[in-house]
Amino acid sequence: MAGNSSRRGAVRKQSKKPTAGSGGRVKRGLEGKGPTPKATEREYHKAHKIAQAKKAAAAKKGGRGGPRRKGSDAEWIAGRNSVVEALREKVPVTSVYVAEGAERDNRLREVFRLAAEQGVGLLEVSRGELDRLTDGAAHQGLAARIPAYEYAHPDDLLDLAEEAGQAPLVVMLDSITDPRNLGAIVRSAAGFGAHGVVIPERRAASMTAAAWKTSAGAAARCPVAQATNLTRQIQAYQEAGCFVVGLAADGDLTLPELAADDDLAKGPLVIVVGSEGDGLSRLVSENCDRLLSIPMAGVLESLNAGVAASVALYAVAEARARR
Repeated sequence: MAGNSSRRGAVRKQSKKPTAGSGGRVKRGLEGKGPTPKATEREYHKAHKIAQAKKAAAAKKGGRGGPRRKGSDAEWIAGRNSVVEALREKVPVTSVYVAEGAERDNRLREVFRLAAEQGVGLLEVSRGELDRLTDGAAHQGLAARIPAYEYAHPDDLLDLAEEAGQAPLVVMLDSITDPRNLGAIVRSAAGFGAHGVVIPERRAASMTAAAWKTSAGAAARCPVAQATNLTRQIQAYQEAGCFVVGLAADGDLTLPELAADDDLAKGPLVIVVGSEGDGLSRLVSENCDRLLSIPMAGVLESLNAGVAASVALYAVAEARARR
């Protein structure tokens, strides 16, 4: 048919587009695509899957030796005596706030001197502003601000022991709710050579200003770590080779027996201290390797948690000092 351009001998119309070749459509296919991505960057590659699995595991664990977990928001210490005591005990005060027109007595002058010696900033604000900052506390024209405490990771304490070439000695606290007891235990832990203190993340005392003051500055030298789950952390320490003992009045292992056993006293050791009223919780108690009792001459129901921890730490420190 006359209209059929595909018949034999028909003349094909030439396209205005360039012929496919080195200067045509194929040129785009020959253009460089940049350097070949690394194996870890190619989603289908085995190396990428391994790297992603490692990242997920590290995120789940929290990262041994990783960044410290910050506590709650910054805290305020209100009142002249409280601020003076905080500065005397080297609590990490970031700034001191003085109300306009505040009476310059001996305590205020001491605050000025200590703040200057420790490089702490002094700010003068209106009394109304100080009321607002301290949430209406009885500040007596003086308040101090301390930052949120930076908690260590529980594994950091094992690393500290390893770096010092020593067997780990760790104190764990099972639901200690009094910050003064926490501070006292941190002070004892620092004084008797422990590598740190582990506390639960919830339903327990944290490193507040009261704990800082009671520690008498020891909290700056002895790290405090938070554990999401105390039972799992006990198991993790056991897997790392630590022997875990829980303080209990009816414990089957006495403190003198522990101190006399070089393998226990001088080896990797974790001492778990129970709460002020209830002692060790059931799960924590069941997961300890042994329960440790402190013999006493008189009839006494139990020792204060801070005192019990100090006695146990002293006995272990004495045993470790023996040649």
